[in-house]
Amino acid sequence: MAISMNAIERAWSKQAKWLYLLAPLSGLFWCLSTIRRVLYNINLKASYKLDVPVIVVGNISVGGNGKTPTVLAIVEHLITQGYQPGILSRGYGGECKRFPYQVKTDDAAQYVGDEPLLMAQETNVPVIIDPNRVRGGQQLATICDVIVCDDGLQHYALQRDIEIVVMDERRVGNGWLLPVGNLRELPQRLNDVDFIIINSATLQHPNEYYMELTPQSIIPLLNIEDKQSERLPSSFDFIMTGIGNPKRFEETCERLNIQYANSLFYDDHFAYSPEDVPSGIILMTQKDAVKCRAFALPSWYYLPVKASFSDDFLVQLSDKLRRLR
Repeated sequence: MAISMNAIERAWSKQAKWLYLLAPLSGLFWCLSTIRRVLYNINLKASYKLDVPVIVVGNISVGGNGKTPTVLAIVEHLITQGYQPGILSRGYGGECKRFPYQVKTDDAAQYVGDEPLLMAQETNVPVIIDPNRVRGGQQLATICDVIVCDDGLQHYALQRDIEIVVMDERRVGNGWLLPVGNLRELPQRLNDVDFIIINSATLQHPNEYYMELTPQSIIPLLNIEDKQSERLPSSFDFIMTGIGNPKRFEETCERLNIQYANSLFYDDHFAYSPEDVPSGIILMTQKDAVKCRAFALPSWYYLPVKASFSDDFLVQLSDKLRRLR
């Protein structure tokens, strides 16, 4: 009988012993991924260098750890430094088949993917989606002077100048590759990257830099003209989310003393329909909001977050970019 990804994710969080029955599959995954990377290293598989610097923001694990807010904050920093950045994304979860495609702020999340739409709306910089990162990067390089890749650490066909890995308190989990653990690459891969961003956890190594996701003001999904009705509710019937680490959203709400009666968690990148949202006063994440806005009700709200880094990270990132010129 097939084992669903959700079942495996729950087993990871509980450190279930039965996972080790899948060790042969992890061994096969290691063989295939190692051979693939070696072929790129010895130029038997072609990789491509773009005419502009490429910054990859990714991870060595699956599951949410704050990567998208990190991309948004880096792009904001680059703009303040005088760059004209663009964002390259795979467009995961979207139905678009015409690539490369530049995301418009009024696109449907179902068409371009929730994260690309969120990044386009928040940054107002070009966001291009393409499963072929080389092709998408080539188009983006004609209109930008630096490219920030949303994910793509393992997409070695596109050469990169700076690698940034985002991790949270789970770090490398049990240390095993998929499917016994949640790793796409072995922990030793961290020795090769330029920066490791640690989301709200203790730093352990010299090239680790602290990042905190700071909640912003709660916002209604609908633009309300009646200012009197903009007053926030004192409590919510549901907090609802479909992100990689839903417990973090729940913990954030509790830390902010947000009162709610129930919590409802969906899969990451879940494609919402009106029937999936319960009746009542709802609080969700911004990533959920971009997918629910088309059929939102006045009683639906979202809680945006913003990434902030230790100052030395942004200084060193800027220094590395200057040396690439």
